[in-house]
Formats: sequence, structure tokens, C-alpha cells
Amino acid sequence: MGRRTMAAAQTSTLDLNISGMTCAACQANVQRALKRLPGVADASVNLMTAQAHVVFDPSVVAPPQLVSAVETIGYGAEVPAAEASAVAEQEKRDREQAEEFRSLLRKAVVAGAAWALTLIAMITLPAATHAWVQLALATFVALVPGRELYVRGFKGLWHRAPDMNSLVAVGTGAAFVYSLFATGWPSFFTSGGLAPNVYYEAVMIIVALVLAGRAMEARAKRQTAAALRQLVALQPTTARVVDEAGERDVPVDRVAPGMVLLVRPGERVPVDGEVLDGSSSVDESMLTGESMPVPKKAGDRVIGATINKSGALRFRATAVGPDSVLSQIVRLMRSAQASRAPIQALADQVSAVFVPTVMVISVATFAAWYLLSDTAPFVRAFSAAVSVLIIACPCAMGLAVPTAVMVATGRGATLGVLFKGGEALQRAGEVTTVVLDKTGTLTEGQPAVADSWFAAGADPAATLRDAAAVEALSEHPLAEAIVRHARERGMAIATAAEFSSEPGRGARAITDGRATVIGNAAWLREQQVDPSAGLEAAARFAAEGKTAVFVASGPARVGPPVLSGVLAVADPLRSTSRDAVRDLRAMGLDVVMLTGDARVTAEAIAREAGIEHVVAEVLPAGKVEEVSRLQHAGAVVAMVGDGINDAPALARADVGIAIGSGTDIALDAADVALMRGDLQGVVTAMRLSRRTMQTMKQNLFWAFVYNVIGIPLAAGALYPAFRVLLSPVVASAAMAFSSVSVVTNSLRLRRARL
Repeated sequence: MGRRTMAAAQTSTLDLNISGMTCAACQANVQRALKRLPGVADASVNLMTAQAHVVFDPSVVAPPQLVSAVETIGYGAEVPAAEASAVAEQEKRDREQAEEFRSLLRKAVVAGAAWALTLIAMITLPAATHAWVQLALATFVALVPGRELYVRGFKGLWHRAPDMNSLVAVGTGAAFVYSLFATGWPSFFTSGGLAPNVYYEAVMIIVALVLAGRAMEARAKRQTAAALRQLVALQPTTARVVDEAGERDVPVDRVAPGMVLLVRPGERVPVDGEVLDGSSSVDESMLTGESMPVPKKAGDRVIGATINKSGALRFRATAVGPDSVLSQIVRLMRSAQASRAPIQALADQVSAVFVPTVMVISVATFAAWYLLSDTAPFVRAFSAAVSVLIIACPCAMGLAVPTAVMVATGRGATLGVLFKGGEALQRAGEVTTVVLDKTGTLTEGQPAVADSWFAAGADPAATLRDAAAVEALSEHPLAEAIVRHARERGMAIATAAEFSSEPGRGARAITDGRATVIGNAAWLREQQVDPSAGLEAAARFAAEGKTAVFVASGPARVGPPVLSGVLAVADPLRSTSRDAVRDLRAMGLDVVMLTGDARVTAEAIAREAGIEHVVAEVLPAGKVEEVSRLQHAGAVVAMVGDGINDAPALARADVGIAIGSGTDIALDAADVALMRGDLQGVVTAMRLSRRTMQTMKQNLFWAFVYNVIGIPLAAGALYPAFRVLLSPVVASAAMAFSSVSVVTNSLRLRRARL
């Protein structure tokens, strides 16, 4: 991740790794501390990924000051290594998370063992003795397994940034101090008519339960990143290099672009590359979600971490390390998981005032019980106040949205759907209209010349040769089809000069002294070419779903070229497009086809795909205007295109969805990238988004309801009617359960039917 300069002058961004955060209040504290610094324009902290994304002016504030601001309020911060690849960063994070779980579990076991020894002491030792044994054990628990909890808790109070640690530290600290006085000066209590009861065992079991809850939470959080770990684990450790010395295995991190590698059947492709010779089929399902192996031959691209199924392939390495497809996917997923969904704002607003509010409620609870209780008012007031502090849990609120984002983005990646952030994930579920480009989206994207018409007296071979010379300078899919058609017939393609074009309409150039104009009928008319003779053939081609390309040529600078032919280019509908359109409509979405093709051709393809709404004959700028028109009409628009020609419309839409080829994943204009050219990925993205939003709302509901119900119960709301008081020990168990339940609910997305 690291530092990267943004477009705005003197503005940079930095992703800090944060340690020590345990709840939403911690997240809010770190965020406030960073935002208070002069020169910081914005700061966003993610509890799940333990990262802070900071936008700042480097001329005013430097990274060390950002780190210092976080450390001052009791948390750790560090700048990621600039040279670390996304895969290496994730491996480091996985090790840290595993160690965090083991450390918390060890501490919980130690605190639990101390509590068990306390119970044994209470049974076997005289009352005058076992209180001192309990004091020793409770002191050990506070100083060793619970040390970090108390240090961070009281440090947060000192800096007026209390968090979950502060609530537990104050609650158990008060119980410890009360017990210490009862042990050392029992006469103080007996003289006032109070029994010198001690609560050491409660302190120890609460610390043990809090630590155990955090261990379970850490384990559950690790599971939310399972898909990311699985991707990282796909990276082979060695590669077989072929050079003058023969074949040899080298560590994959020593492979450089240009090296020639060999991959045998059953082996993973070590890095991205281009096949030099050999043929095989490659299983790309772990990266694209495509279940069928993809045939590979000379000239084809292979992706690192995919599995070579049949024949041996010799290929040249083209992208390694941070430039590889696998590393880019990991980077995209990490970025998406560290981002914030807009729905998180509600939890953030509550979390900002949660801990101080709970402390006020705890004090009010103590006062009410002390003034109103008719039996042991101090003891009951003290117990209820501690219970309120312990049961209050901002952790669940902080985890409600990020856990769902992490699991959903991971699930999407395994299905070949890459969300570029929490906002895109949420927004996709709000879409009401899906706009589909035709070429390469609804269709295969591999157009071919399927028919032709030539004017009387025209030379078909010369017409095709002239057309190919002009189209060789164009990147349009239809141009590629014409060039390929000429080459398949063994034609030599001349180099054209004075090339000019207008996207979506046509092009012209001069070749071997001949001027050639190629494009639609309107374009030819603007170039003083009469297309009338070919209109009947063009209409017939259009009715068959083929795109008519008019070709006119003639001597350069003598007069306007003359129509010589019409080429019919066909791009068949994808086999999955009709089913995908049907599924989108079944979800209640309006489906619109948006294309620059002639209306007759567009309507023929639309009928075949099952689309009722067609907008045809629009230029790239017209696509943006159409998306804007739909938005102004109240629609939430998802634009689906190939990420190149449709980039402006993708950027304008509420959600831009780019269909890739398994290698085109860094599509800047899109919010969602599909790793394979299949519209079913759009259906998957929509369904996953809706299911994720449902999970987020469930998590937030239960996080809020838990505290709305739990805090009054701890304060004694049931006592007047049922004579029931919640003990601090039960409160601590309930607090731990709330966080784990939210994470567990998010984990259900891993198995959701989509």
C-alpha cells in the first residue's frame, strides 16, 4: 500500500498499520487524533484491517507526526514498508493475526488458571488467609495477562479518549480497589454495618472472559480474510527457468521479466507471461471463477498461480512481483477491505460518544442504587455500576460493517468479482437500472467479417485490402475483425498515411496513392461519399444482427472516393447473456442496451438477448449523456462495459462494472471488475451486494439492540419485578458473545447461495 501522490497539488495519502484497537471507540479515537493534526485533510480508520488511511499535506505534517499522534493516545502505528508487495504484506499480516490469537488465548488461559486457583484457595484455606492469596493472584492477573488491557484503558482515560479497555479497566479496577480495602482494613466496613466482601475472583474471571472473547473474536476475524489467504497461498515458491545452461529451478522472487520459463502438466504457472510454444489448457478458476480450463497456445497470455492441466508450455515472463495479476488482485482486495461502506457512518457517530455515555450511566446507576436500595445499598450499587461498565460493548458496532465487507469482497474474489471498495459494494445493492454495452459485453467481443456486398465494377480484393490498411491503425473491435479477415486471406497490408478518425463513426487515410473512407453511412456522407447503392445490403445485414461497414476508395486528391463495398461484421451473442439478462430482470432491475451500432442491428441483438429497452447510434459522449439522463430520472445506474471504450460512461454511472479477460483487473474507471467476460458476474455482484447489505443491517441492528437491552439489564431494570440482578461476571460473558456473534453472522456470507 504505502504512500502515493494524488492528483491534487501537495496532497498525499498514507496507509498506517495500527495496533491495539479493540472496539469502535478505539477506531473513533485514532480517527479523531489524526484529524486534529494540522495539515490532515481526512482520516479513515478500519477496525477489521487495523489500518488508517490518511489524506494530508506533506508540507505541513510528516508521517512521523502521524505515527506520534496515534502513539500518544495509547495505540501503535507504523508505516508499511514501501517495497513490500501486496502478497508479502498479506503474509506478514496473516502471521501477526495468528500470533495475536495465540497470545490472547495464552493470556486467557493464564487468567482462567489463576481464577481456578482462587476457588481452590477459598475451599481449602481459612478465610483470613485465602483473601491474601486471592489478592496475590488478582495482582498477578492485572500485571501479567491483563497488563495491556489496563495500560491502554487508563492511558485512554488520561488522554480523554476512553475505549472498551477503559470500561473494563475502570470496572474491574474499582472491584480490585474495593477488595483491597476490604482485605487490609476490614474494620472500616464492619464499623459501618457492611460485610468486608472481596471481589478478586470476579476481577480475574472478567479479565479471563474478556481475553477469551477477544481471542475468539481474533480467530473469527482471521476467518473473514480466508479468501485472501487462499489467494496468497496460490503463489508458487519456485519457477523452472530455461536458458543456455539448460533447465533449473529458482525461487520465484528471482524471476525477472524476459526470462523464459517452463511449466509442466499439473504444475502452477509461477508468474504472468506470454506463451512461446506448446499447447495446453489452464485452470484459471481460482482467479476468474471460470470452471472450464482455458486453451492456451503460442501468443496467449498465462496468469501466475493458475494450474497447467495437460501439455507443457514454454513462456516468457512478462510481469512479476507487485506487477503480477495475483499481486494486483491481492492489492485490490486489501484496499477494498480497508475501505468503508457509507452505512458505517451511523455506527461511527454512536461510537464517538458511546464510552463517555456509558460511564455517565454507570455513575447514575451507582447513585440510584445507593439512594434507593433498602438492603446493602453500597454493595448492590457497586455491583450494578460495574456490570454496566462491563456489559457495554462498542466492539460489536465497530465490527458490524467491516466484517461483512471483508467476507463479501473475499467471496466475490473467489467468484471472479472484484469490488474496489465498501462504497461500491453497498452501492451495487441499490442499483435499479443496468445499462449494458453491446460489443464485448453482451456479445463475445470477437467480431468477424461474416458477409459482404460489392458495388458493380469494384474489385473485392482491393476493397478489402484498402479497408484493412485504414483499420490497421484503429483499435476498434470491428477494425480488428476486418484486418484479421484480410490477413487470413494472405493479403499484405500496406501502411496508411494521413489517418484520421472519429470514434463511433469512421476513419479515413491514404494508402498507395488511394484515399479510403470507412465507417457508417452518415460518416461517408460527411466525407462527400454517396452510400445509397449499399443501403439495401446494409439494411439486410442489420436485420440479421450484423454491423454494416461502408468502404469507399479512389485516387487521392482527385475527387471524393466512390463507394466500393459494404462489409458485414458479426459479433455473436455470448452463450450466457440471455440467462444473465433474464436473472437481472427477475431481480426487479431495468435492463438497457446502449450501443453505437445502427438501430436495426442493435434491436436484432437485443431481441436475441431478451432486452426491451435499446438506445442505439450513440457516440461515447452520448453514452455518458444517456447514463446522466437515467440518473436524473431517479434511477441508480450500473454501467457494464469493457473498461476501455466505455470508460467515460463507467465513471459517470453510480456503479461502473468492467468486464475483463482475467488479466485486465486494474480498470481505473470501474468500481467493480469482473475477471471473466461473462455477464453472470454482474448477476453475482448484484446478489452478493444485496445479501451483504442485509447482513450489515442485521449486524448493526443486533449491535445496537444488544446495548439497548444489555445496559438497562445490567443497571437492574429487572430487579423491581423479578428481583434479578446481573452479575459483572455474566455481563463480561455477554459482552464477549456480542462481538463474536456479529463476526459469525458475517461469516455466513461465505456460504450464501448466489
